[in-house]
Amino acid sequence: MAPRTSKCPQIFEKISRFISDKLPTAEYSSLFNDFVESEFFLIDGDSLLITCICEKLLEPGQSLHFFYLVERYLMDLFNKGGQFTIIFFQDAEYTYFSSPELLPLRTALILHLQKNTCINVCTQFTGCLSKEWKMFLDQNYPYFLIVADEGLNPLQTQIFNLLIIQCWSMRVNVVLFSGQTSDILRLYAYFLPSLYRNQNFFKENENEIQIAYKKLLRKLRKYRVLPLAPLFKNFALKHMMEEAYETVSLLQQVWPKGSDIRRVICVTSCSLALGMYHRFLENRRKTPSEETTDNKTVNSDYLTLRDVEDLCKLHCLSVVFLLHVPLSQRACSRFITSSWTEDTQIFFKMKKWCDYFILCNINVLEFWNLNLIHLSDLSDEPLLKNITFYYENENVKGLHLNWGSAIMKDYEDLWETVSKLVRKFEVGKPFPVRTTKVQFLEKNPSSIKDNSKEKMPNLGFIPMSSQMVHKFVGDILKDLPFLKSDDPIVTSLVKQKEFDELVHWHSHRPLSDDYDRTKSNFAENSNDPYFHRNLQKYHNFQRFYGNSLDPVSSKLIVTQGIKQQRNFNEAKSKKAHETKAEIIARANKERRFAKEEQKEEQKWNALSLSIEEEMTKNLNSGVKDLEDFLKSCKSNSVKIQVEMFGLTACLKAWKEHCQGEGKTVKDFNIAIQMMKRIHSLMDKYSDLLQDTDRQFIGKCLDYLGFDDLARSLFTSQDVIDDIRKKRKNKYSVGIGPSRFQLQYMGHHLIREERKDPDLRVQDFIPDTWQRELLDVVDNYESAVIVAPTSSGKTYASYYCMEKVLKEGDEGVVVYVAPTKALVNQVAATVQNRYTKNLPKGASLCGIFTREYRHDALNSQVLVTVPACFEILLLAPHRQQWVKRIQYVIFDEVHCLGGEIGAEVWEHLLVMIRCPFLALSATISNPEHLTEWLQSVKHYWRQEDRIIGKRMTSKRSAGCRASFSKDYLQIKQSYKVRLVLYGERYNDLEKYICFVKHNDICFDHFHPCAALTIDHIERYGFPSDLALSPRESIQLYDTMFQAWKSWPQAQKLCPENFIHFKNKLIIKKVDARKYEESLKEELRNWIKNGHIEQAKLVLRILSPDSAVSSGNMLENFPLLVEKLRIMGKLPALFFIFNIKDVEECAKSVHAFLEGKQEKKRPPKADKEAHEMASKLRKVKKSIEKQKTFDKKSKKKMRRLDESLIHEAEHNCLLKSLEKNLEIPQDCTYSDRKVMDAELLKMVFDRVKHQRKGEELKALAESGIGYHHSAMGAKEKQLVEILFRKGFIRVVTATGTLALGINMPCRSVVFVQNSVYLDALNYRQMSGRAGRRGQDLLGEVYFFDIPIPKVGKLIKSKVPELRGQFPLKITLILRLMLLASKADDLEDGQAKALSVLKHSLLSFKQPRAMEILKLYFLFSLQFLVKQGYLDREGNPTGFAGLVSHLHYHEPSNLVFVSFLVRGLFHNLCQPTNKGSKCFSQDVMEKLVLVLANLFGRMYIPAKFYDDNMKFYQSKVFLDDLPEDFSAALDEYNMQVTKDFASFLLIVSKLADMKQEYQLPLSEIKFTGKECEDSQLVSHLMSCKGGRVAISPFACLSGHFDSALLQPGVSSDFILRTLGINHTQAPVLWSKRFDSQGRRMPLNAYALDFYKHGSLVGLMQDNRIHMGAAYDLLKDFALTIKSISVSLRELCENEDDNVVLAFEQLSETYFKKLSKV
Repeated sequence: MAPRTSKCPQIFEKISRFISDKLPTAEYSSLFNDFVESEFFLIDGDSLLITCICEKLLEPGQSLHFFYLVERYLMDLFNKGGQFTIIFFQDAEYTYFSSPELLPLRTALILHLQKNTCINVCTQFTGCLSKEWKMFLDQNYPYFLIVADEGLNPLQTQIFNLLIIQCWSMRVNVVLFSGQTSDILRLYAYFLPSLYRNQNFFKENENEIQIAYKKLLRKLRKYRVLPLAPLFKNFALKHMMEEAYETVSLLQQVWPKGSDIRRVICVTSCSLALGMYHRFLENRRKTPSEETTDNKTVNSDYLTLRDVEDLCKLHCLSVVFLLHVPLSQRACSRFITSSWTEDTQIFFKMKKWCDYFILCNINVLEFWNLNLIHLSDLSDEPLLKNITFYYENENVKGLHLNWGSAIMKDYEDLWETVSKLVRKFEVGKPFPVRTTKVQFLEKNPSSIKDNSKEKMPNLGFIPMSSQMVHKFVGDILKDLPFLKSDDPIVTSLVKQKEFDELVHWHSHRPLSDDYDRTKSNFAENSNDPYFHRNLQKYHNFQRFYGNSLDPVSSKLIVTQGIKQQRNFNEAKSKKAHETKAEIIARANKERRFAKEEQKEEQKWNALSLSIEEEMTKNLNSGVKDLEDFLKSCKSNSVKIQVEMFGLTACLKAWKEHCQGEGKTVKDFNIAIQMMKRIHSLMDKYSDLLQDTDRQFIGKCLDYLGFDDLARSLFTSQDVIDDIRKKRKNKYSVGIGPSRFQLQYMGHHLIREERKDPDLRVQDFIPDTWQRELLDVVDNYESAVIVAPTSSGKTYASYYCMEKVLKEGDEGVVVYVAPTKALVNQVAATVQNRYTKNLPKGASLCGIFTREYRHDALNSQVLVTVPACFEILLLAPHRQQWVKRIQYVIFDEVHCLGGEIGAEVWEHLLVMIRCPFLALSATISNPEHLTEWLQSVKHYWRQEDRIIGKRMTSKRSAGCRASFSKDYLQIKQSYKVRLVLYGERYNDLEKYICFVKHNDICFDHFHPCAALTIDHIERYGFPSDLALSPRESIQLYDTMFQAWKSWPQAQKLCPENFIHFKNKLIIKKVDARKYEESLKEELRNWIKNGHIEQAKLVLRILSPDSAVSSGNMLENFPLLVEKLRIMGKLPALFFIFNIKDVEECAKSVHAFLEGKQEKKRPPKADKEAHEMASKLRKVKKSIEKQKTFDKKSKKKMRRLDESLIHEAEHNCLLKSLEKNLEIPQDCTYSDRKVMDAELLKMVFDRVKHQRKGEELKALAESGIGYHHSAMGAKEKQLVEILFRKGFIRVVTATGTLALGINMPCRSVVFVQNSVYLDALNYRQMSGRAGRRGQDLLGEVYFFDIPIPKVGKLIKSKVPELRGQFPLKITLILRLMLLASKADDLEDGQAKALSVLKHSLLSFKQPRAMEILKLYFLFSLQFLVKQGYLDREGNPTGFAGLVSHLHYHEPSNLVFVSFLVRGLFHNLCQPTNKGSKCFSQDVMEKLVLVLANLFGRMYIPAKFYDDNMKFYQSKVFLDDLPEDFSAALDEYNMQVTKDFASFLLIVSKLADMKQEYQLPLSEIKFTGKECEDSQLVSHLMSCKGGRVAISPFACLSGHFDSALLQPGVSSDFILRTLGINHTQAPVLWSKRFDSQGRRMPLNAYALDFYKHGSLVGLMQDNRIHMGAAYDLLKDFALTIKSISVSLRELCENEDDNVVLAFEQLSETYFKKLSKV
């Protein structure tokens, strides 16, 4: 046994080190990414308890405040769509035995959550290694577990660590409580995925872990009585429980009618504790006080029994206060700072144990009338101290206060009950309350907490006289307090120099803005030939790139001016007679058509023989050739010939196939081809068919066994009988025509398409909903368009562009795309689609992203990202360009609800005056979005009317209007239409992949298998849960199987279904009706009580495949290979970890190389080397020969030798190429699709890129990868080659989810992730099925748990909800626009639109009031900081702050450092007069900037562990002392201002809600105790408690606590909807919920020192691609500061300017090397 004992601590240490090593790689992300009700997760209850207990503002012993914190957290999860269960392990209870005060709290928490909330709380599991726990995880498959990484003691930490690694082993991810932050929509936390390495650790050490855990539990059980020994001696825990049981049982007799839990716990716990203390004193007397040397000392250590009775009386009185005093009064309690004397500690510990024993036996009262509502408020230690202080310090001095009759009566009842329950001795009378003079509280000179020490700021706003301010908040100004003009705050304002956005201080040239600072791809107006050559190359590539996206020929746009649009949907009116010219034109057209028809017939006659031969050899290949001809053919008469020819060949093939000997299973593929031809003939050319054609079609149908359908085409019954005799049933398919079409031809069914062309569209015939989009554009309306991926909604965008291009050379269309990759795609498509002869300097298409721009402001179509478009809309001197915008197209508008940059989308939608198109495939509440946008358009209609009136009045007065004519040039409609279309062109079928016997297997996943009876009952079938026709048949068969006597079985049988009966052609729309009927029937089963049958249906449909174990990514190459064999490529493989994306692609490449290596002959490499060597020699000889020939005169002889060398060279080259040729099954590339020249052009673009060579090598094998950390050229290589068909396997992250045009045959989800949610699933799976190539798309789930698959399929996409829309810098930018815009009225209108129209405040007047007040707070801040004057004009460094708007609040802190002169103190050159700065100065400068702009936190636990690093320091040092002091001063000032703001807005709180617990909604309201003098005296601190939660007041806090750094949001009134996250503070040190320091990652400084991305990957644990992106952002920030300082500084040789320029140059140099 000895070795085992020694191993126990070792394994726990090993586990701790393993977890610590994973912490820095934890991704800090949103837990509820963008989904609602899609993920089920778990919360470890003990982790939740210690997280809330460690809240620094929670007073120990204040249970109600603790319960409030717990409920606040859980309510926040509910509000964000969380679905969870809380787990309390039984073994975890042992870890609290050393802290008995937490035992009753834990027990009460469990009971409260179970009895008073709707939360599922599990307490049945002994520990995390129990079989029941494993079974629970297997059955429920939670996505993650939220757990603490450190406990209150080492023992608890070990148990948490065990839970973490056990969850990993069960493929459950882990989320840490440490470091969590929250905003309105999301909860951010450290996410530790269950990777294979993590799973494997547990398996490798499982035996050791089991042994160590068992030993630990034995030890815990043995020693759990140790804390009890000093109190209860030999009285065992079991006896305690028995006494508690007896006490509770006795209470039932005393109070037979029942009672409240507070009363019950009070009387039982007090009586039990008095009995225990009596025994304790008896034991002390019997044992002559262990070495009784000093009897006096021993006796004085303990309270007497009478003292303890007095304490119990005080406790009973405090409980009566809880029963009678509402929270509104309790929140005004005095707070006593004195501690309990040491003598009381033993009894208090005993009392807590007794509380615990009673709560454990509360189930005895199961059938008694026990009210458990107030489990959260069993005791209030601060209140008990308050009462005790009164009796010890005030009552004894003669202050005798009346209690009030109700309190008096309840107190007497409680104490009398205690007397009855204590049977071993006589308990004293209820009065007097104090019978002894022992002090329970320590003496303290300032025992009562004084709030007056903390000086709160003056309540009032600085008066401002700005038109903009009055327009937005004028309605509430009268109700707000304002400071007087002589107030010190107002008089201390420093008058700053007014900031001029437009002109440089010295040169008077225009100041640059964010647009100017963005790198231009090409130097504008350059005469350099090199520049023109590069520009030409760029345009050539863009057209090539665009053609790969949209292979259409370029269209020359000719300006036509604005035309009155006619309604293209109206029927053409018939003319009375044609003119002569029209008759001639029609005749010419008919002649041309006849000529073309003749040519097509000749072409078919020439081709028919070869196609017939091909169909005889290989039917599928021949049919493909035939269909290719049909696509190019325009003549209907020729098409009929071709179709009949194909049908004849298919019938012949079918007859031959069926006549074959011994055929038991028929190949239905031939029958399918026959029916496809019949469908085509009968649907498209029915009117042109001859009787003989119809009879032949009938003959074919009869051969297939479809008698009834055949009968409808024959004219004579004799013919039918004749065929039937010959057929003798051996040709029949054996099933009915409806079932055959649904089951085998589902994806070939004809789609419902319009046949009438629309003159506006030349390339195709648009559907009805697409025509509605064209009407929207023609009428200058706006529209929200929601349609599936690849449905054709983007076509309206190009129609809109074309319309604006045709109307003139001035109008602009802006296309807003969410990502740079999509920007590049759209721009290339536009450049390929259109050409136009524009005036010099103008361009057709421009690009503007943060990294680069090209022709942005001189183009007619600008493609940009939201943040860059916002820059242009907010730039005061870009407004003339903005007025040229005719239309804005928002692609992927659901990003409005996204995690990053959502508020920018909001700003854009409300700032634009022109019409817009908002496109998305995934919005669940489009009606709400449309209504909001319509309200914005109403605002702009009013603004335009005002402008129109003003222009008219100015004209009539003879003035030249200064308003732009662009607004009124087009009579735009202010209507916002909602266009919905839900039908996908292609069906999608889903498959589960699993490994069986070392082979990849697939199991079809029926969509209905994702549902449960409860889900169907509550929500019905999800609107986008579509079945393919085959799946509809499968559902019918399963329903029939599950309920043999199903009454509707015949009616819903495919052959009898009303929409199929006697139909020769079943269309897609008919199949959809059948699907809906089956769904409705299944709903009726559940509604009418046939639940067991419905359950059986869902169970049968569920796949049987088990989740594979082991490292599934190792099997990834086998998966790809299997898909290739099955013909399912090209495919996109979605993996959500950048490292795994690259590794998987490389593993497939290695697999192919290994496969090729096995196929190569043993001596092939040697032969290749020899041939290559010979080839080099021959080349040299040829070169030598050429040189000699120039000098030699013997040309004929030399020519012969030269020819011999050439022949030898060609022969060797062919042999070498053959030797190196890759076998077809050893590559996924299709080299036939691209010629060598184009391929070289694509490869050449990436030869200098970071991953260029690797991507080229992978592409040669038909493999690529795609993720956000790649450069634009690298991504384009993969995109182009994939679309061309050269690459057929691409691994990718979610970067492809947002609109990137990469259609494929199959989509495979390879890795589970927090990012694989309902929204991304729909975006990604929508790529499957290429329109025009695949009629069926397939989605595969590899290594995704089946429960997760079900949740993805059934869950709804998220509703778009508004974020908090305002930030300080945004408000500064809006004020800048309003005061400095080219057109001031227009600028103000835009700024006001942003302020007035947030999605958050739409139809929410209270939210609007909060925003107005926050706007005022922001103005006050900006005025105090010197960025605005009191008239609202920008001053000082307003421009620099606004340029760094990406980095609030760091931008504000940076400028405050600059103003204080801290950078001037730091940036001292090496020598006087020098312009160079030392390495030390540069490193300190980077340290400061990294603390401001490179903030990336590391979990606190990793900081505490002593880890070894090689190149990096990893943990960022604190700011230098002077910077740190300045930051503290800045933070304190902002905190005071924000506290003042909270005090003002506190009047908006809903106090009714504030006095109830958030989740359980238990109210603590009631009539205040006005008749009790004692209550009024103890609760007299009404001042200074305005903005904080009344629950926080119970812990003795005042508003002054708002001034403390890092105050939790739970501290502030919750119904305000605003918290400390909105204050522009930047705390230099951040602590987690347990008070541990969370360090910043020093990546920016470390890179500056060592210049290695590898170092950042090894030590800082950041993936190289992600690190590169972070560093690039950091470098761009330095550059932006550098340029701003150069422009703003009046001294050309200012040290700070020079230092930043040197740093910017150095940093970019280092970055360019990697």
